[in-house]
Amino acid sequence: MSIEIKLTKKEKKLVKSYARLHAVTVEQAFKRALFELIEDEYDAAVADLAHDEFVASGEEAIPIDEVWKELDA
Repeated sequence: MSIEIKLTKKEKKLVKSYARLHAVTVEQAFKRALFELIEDEYDAAVADLAHDEFVASGEEAIPIDEVWKELDA
C-alpha cells in the first residue's frame, strides 16, 4: 500500500531530522508514529471500557496501600 502525504518545507525538514536522529527512514518514522498513536488510542479505549464495566459491577475499589501490604506479605 502506498500513501502520499504533502508536507510543507518546514515539516519535511523536521521529519527528515527526526528520522536521522533515530537512524530510521522517513517511511519508518511515519509508520512508527502512526502505529504508536493507534496503539495508544486502542489502549485508552480498552481501559475506559474496563473502568465502565468495573463501575457498573458495583464492586468497591481496594485502596492502593492495602494492595501494597498484601503484596509485601
